[in-house]
Formats: sequence, structure tokens, C-alpha cells
Amino acid sequence: MTLEVTLAHRQGDFDLDVQFQTPPGVTVFFGPSGSGKTTLVNAIAGLLRPQRGRVVADGWVLVDTGAKHFLPPHRRRLGYVFQEGRLFPHLSVRQNLAYGRWFNPGQSPGEFDRVVELLGIGHLLARRPGALSGGEKQRVAIGRALLAAPKLILADEPLAALDEARKEEILPYFERLRDEVAVPIVYVSHSSFEVARLATTVVALRHGRVVALGPPEQVLGDVAAVGPRGAASVLSVRVVAHHADGLSELTCGAGTLWLPRVPEPPGTTLRVRIAAQEVILSRARPQGLSALNILVGTVEDIQKGRGPGALVALRIGRDRLLARVTGRSIRAMGLEPGQTCHAIVKSVAVAPEDVGTTTSPAHAG
Repeated sequence: MTLEVTLAHRQGDFDLDVQFQTPPGVTVFFGPSGSGKTTLVNAIAGLLRPQRGRVVADGWVLVDTGAKHFLPPHRRRLGYVFQEGRLFPHLSVRQNLAYGRWFNPGQSPGEFDRVVELLGIGHLLARRPGALSGGEKQRVAIGRALLAAPKLILADEPLAALDEARKEEILPYFERLRDEVAVPIVYVSHSSFEVARLATTVVALRHGRVVALGPPEQVLGDVAAVGPRGAASVLSVRVVAHHADGLSELTCGAGTLWLPRVPEPPGTTLRVRIAAQEVILSRARPQGLSALNILVGTVEDIQKGRGPGALVALRIGRDRLLARVTGRSIRAMGLEPGQTCHAIVKSVAVAPEDVGTTTSPAHAG
């Protein structure tokens, strides 16, 4: 499902003016607080009537101010997952899920069981929301949205209210939605690791404007979109083996990558996010280091910042690996595009939340 958006809306001192089109999959609205993410998703949901614009989801016109067309929220067939879950506290999990089915009376009996299995909430059906963890509440909220048979799911920073453990619990379920459910998702986030794990397409926003649009590996490496401290690489890797010392062996375009054990079996293709500030460069292959990951590549680009820092992009196979270093280091090393360079990445620099599954074609190794 393609999403076509052209919107202009002014509210107080904030001015939203965007235009973009995204392909099927998970579209992530990404940016800091105040960038316009929630205003944009509320306009798609019909919770905000834009002053000017047009929103079309797979040929279905949700709003067109030029034609004086505004589809009310209850007729848009959208599933909305909020930060807090917003379950009915007096109803059980089963009854909350049944409320979603009320919007889709022709649903097959097996769909309820399929959604319950997909989200792993069968053991929660008799409980009420007060007895659920934050992650469990969000899984039930997703199930309720799915059982309404939406044409589009909107998730407005669904992990923002969760601690790190609960975030890690819920992220795989959003990956399953992306991979196994034929419902497109618009996902709002200010977290680059969520973008790296989930996004098919990223719409990066700043001050009500689109500053970058594209796949996560492209946008997260765009300093104009994420800033020098937010720059990161997204590598495609394949699980080779798990070892007795607790490390997993993975392969990518530049060689072997060792990470703390990942839960996926050998043969699985994964996305791995590596923050640019966690990468060290060396012209010669280093010896005697504690770091296990030494990846070889070719310097593709050097972006110098306004301050002392710079961003170096290495081409490693089909992927780009970014390193944030100082301009002084670049001059001392004599780095230039086209040179061979070695990148050092500590295994412990990649956290569990930086590793996720992918549906993109496997090209690791």
C-alpha cells in the first residue's frame, strides 16, 4: 500500500508543511520532539483536520481539502496503537480483543486465534489490564487493532512509556507484524534503534519539514537528518553459528562479526545497527586488540562537520559502515576516498535492541 501525503497546517507557532510518498511496508515518522510526527499521524487518523492538503492510502482518499473531502475517523478503517495502550480497564483481555472484532463482524472464527498466537497473549486472556505489564498491554492493544481488520495501523511512539526490558520484549512482535501481516504500518518514533529494526521507509522530520526520505540505512547515515551524534549504520548480516562462550558468529560483506548471543537460529538474516561513534578506524590491520570485530572496507566518503568531528563512510560489500572521528585523525591518517581502511567494532558496543530480523533480500556475506 502506497501512502501519499501533502499537508500544510499551522497551529500556534508550529508550522507543518510536508509532501512525500512511501511504498508498502512500515513507514516510520522519525525525529525529535516538536518535529511534527504526532501532528502528521493525527492528520492521517482524522483526529486533526488540516488547513490544506491531501492524504491518499492505496488510492483511498482520506482527506482532500481542495475537494472539500474529509473522511471522519470512524470511517477510515484505521487501527491506532497509542503510547499507553488505552485498554478498557473493566474488561478482560479477551473482552478487549472482542471489542476490536465488533468492527469486523464478518471475521472468520480462526482469525482471533491467529492474532492471539501471533502476539503470544493466549495465557493473558482471562486477566484484566491492571494485572498486565506495559509490554503485555501493548501486545493486547495491537491485537485489538488487528482484529478490527484495519486498512492501516498507526502506532504513535508505542514504546515510549516502556522501560528497556519491555521495549526489547515488544519489538519482535512489531517485526512479526511487518513480516507476517498484510497490513501496512505507520510508526512514530524518535529512537534510531527502532528505526533500524522496523522501518521499510523512513520519513525524517525537523521543524515540520521532511529532511530525509528513504530506507533506514540511508537516512540514519544522513547527518542532516540525524545529526553527527545520531549517525549509525544498518548492516545486513547472516547468523553462522552460536558458540559455547556466549558469542554468536555472523557474516557480513566485510567478513565475520562477533556479537553477544542472538536468539535467532543459523541461516537467519538480521539487521544490525552500529552507532558511528562506536567505530574506530585504522589504515593498517591492527594486531593484539581485545576487540574481536575488524572489518575491511574502502573509504567512500568523508563528511566534515562544523566542529572538530567528521563522518567517514566505508563501503563493505553492499553495505556502508559509518565512523565518527575527528578531523585531526583524518589528517593524521591521510584518509581519502578510495583508500582501504579497517574498522574496529567492540562486540559489547552492539546492544540486544540493535539487532533485529529483516524481510529484505539476504545479501550478507
